[in-house]
Amino acid sequence: MESKNNITEFILLGLSQQKEVEILCFLLFLLFYIAILAGNLLIMISITCSQLIQQPMYFFLRLLSLSDLCYTSTVTPKLVIDLLAKKKTISYNGCMTQLFTMHFFGGIEIFILTGMAYDRYVAICKPLHYTVIMSRRTCVVITAASCAGGFLHSFGQFILAIFLPFCGPNEIDNYFCDIYPLLKLACTDTSRIGLLVLANSGSVSLVTFVVLLISYAVILYAIKSYSRESRLKALSTCSSHITVVVLFFVPLVFVYIRPKSTFPEDKVFALFYTIIAPMLNPLIYTLRNTEMKNAIKKLWSQIMGRRGNRLKDISASHHRAC
Repeated sequence: MESKNNITEFILLGLSQQKEVEILCFLLFLLFYIAILAGNLLIMISITCSQLIQQPMYFFLRLLSLSDLCYTSTVTPKLVIDLLAKKKTISYNGCMTQLFTMHFFGGIEIFILTGMAYDRYVAICKPLHYTVIMSRRTCVVITAASCAGGFLHSFGQFILAIFLPFCGPNEIDNYFCDIYPLLKLACTDTSRIGLLVLANSGSVSLVTFVVLLISYAVILYAIKSYSRESRLKALSTCSSHITVVVLFFVPLVFVYIRPKSTFPEDKVFALFYTIIAPMLNPLIYTLRNTEMKNAIKKLWSQIMGRRGNRLKDISASHHRAC
């Protein structure tokens, strides 16, 4: 493989070349990012400040919100800024950093979702052994394994990208740096590297998605013998997980399951797993979850109560001064 690299920066073509469309997208994705920050931070704080943190399901949900926040922050702020910029550029080092961090947090999210599916499987299919199997030690091990898996996946992508030679052109037809667009720009034969990327990203996405679907099929089969009330409760919990999994994995599989090739539609599909899914996850996990809604209400009451006490103290101090 050639070692020369004449490229110091890449030009991102973004979502559109029309200024009116870019301004509309700027407003839209700025609101989306604010919603992502607010929603995921609210979930993290509500779980941390309540007894829900003791339950494995909410332990993982807090981690999912954190990974969502970090994952989308590797892409969305840059996208929002670039929508108003005349020239959308990213340095070579910035591109490699974005590639690594995006796949790192994305990998963590994939494995956290798998951990959540395992938690639901144990809770529904082995309820008598749930507290023993899903101990705090097990949750910590799953978290550590998710971080290690995310790192290994991302490091593999990074190593493949860092040794690619670039000698022009340098235009990436996307709004962020990813491995397939970089393979397209490399001035060398990337057929074998494309297969390695497929074996890494493609297999991780597809195999995990299939495993998750099988696990939920087993869960749905197991609850057939439950009472109507227990069945509805299990379905309510699992439906949230299944919705999140489908929103995240279907576009992910579409983008990464083919070797080396890119399509204009990839940008639209990428929006789902980089922005749309992280924005909808807080809504999906709270709208049909009574415990989560109660935790948020309790947090809000505490905040308003403290604010009221402060106002009373200020008012009392003012009267004493008078």
